[in-house]
Amino acid sequence: MSTSDSTAPQAIGDDGLTFSERHYFSSYDHFGIHEEMLKDETRTLSYRNAIYQNSHMFRGKVVLDVGCGTGILSMFAARAGAKHVIGVDMSTIIDMAKKIVDINGLSDKITLLKGKMEEVELPFPKVDIIISEWMGYFLLYESMLDTVLLARDKYLAPDGLIFPDKATLHIAGIEDGEYKEEKIGFWNDVYGFNYTPFQSVALTEPLVDTVDMKAVVTDQSTLLSLDLYTCTKEDLAFSSDFSIRARRNDFVHAFISWFDIEFSKCHKPIKFSTGPHAKYTHWKQTVFYTRETLTINYGEEITGNLTSKPNATNPRDLDITIDYKFEPEPIDSDNANTRNVIGHCEYRMC
Repeated sequence: MSTSDSTAPQAIGDDGLTFSERHYFSSYDHFGIHEEMLKDETRTLSYRNAIYQNSHMFRGKVVLDVGCGTGILSMFAARAGAKHVIGVDMSTIIDMAKKIVDINGLSDKITLLKGKMEEVELPFPKVDIIISEWMGYFLLYESMLDTVLLARDKYLAPDGLIFPDKATLHIAGIEDGEYKEEKIGFWNDVYGFNYTPFQSVALTEPLVDTVDMKAVVTDQSTLLSLDLYTCTKEDLAFSSDFSIRARRNDFVHAFISWFDIEFSKCHKPIKFSTGPHAKYTHWKQTVFYTRETLTINYGEEITGNLTSKPNATNPRDLDITIDYKFEPEPIDSDNANTRNVIGHCEYRMC
């Protein structure tokens, strides 16, 4: 959904928005993206279960829905017995949300406000609960977590609740030779012409796609753990070391990343994962192809570091760097060091 203000200096239009803000907010104007999210049962049912199964926490409370979109989370909260729900969104989809709230008989329980979270005036000075579906691809791409944190600091009452409140980002190695050849190798010969300058461009663009669990070669390593009660905007730019170990003899053509979400304050905590081992979500997984192909054996280790930070020009985009090292013990003297790889890859999610 959409409510956040960006901080990088950009030209401001007549509507008070930078180009990147206008592009981001308008991307949520069309119903198609909301249809995709609503049909994502893992996402939507997790939120519904967290709210309905904990109606005793919502009963009589004032709830703020940050980036309310079509209003589904606001209506869940109202049905769960909230005293009042305020939904905030910058996208014009909020006009449709008002109609939906009205025809469902919840206009007296839900107030929807169009505008930036930083600028709107809420009808209550404090709220008891913040709900938000703020996650983006790779957890933080086009994420509005910074806006949720702003709302937390400005409006959440002492001992207030955040739904969800924990997020964890992971990395692993995958075998994906066939698709890598299709995506990267394609440029070697394009109808008889050498197009290899495009390879470096293609390698800098992470791929958002579903990955079969059978393609995962290594175990996983945690890159980032966020507690929404304590984390700050500065935590959203991070650098994290990782270590992943092969589960079988295979090749590694790329790194894969996904995230897990938890509603930890529920009577019975509710979690969902966007990983390849879990049921499909619209977030899928994020694939980072490498120039080198690693030939790895069971038990061997890849170590590295992943750094992610908002792009200086458009802070909703991400600049991601992966440095990695693979230095296995030689199997025999004849192939000493032939499998060693030290890699550096730079990516831009935009």
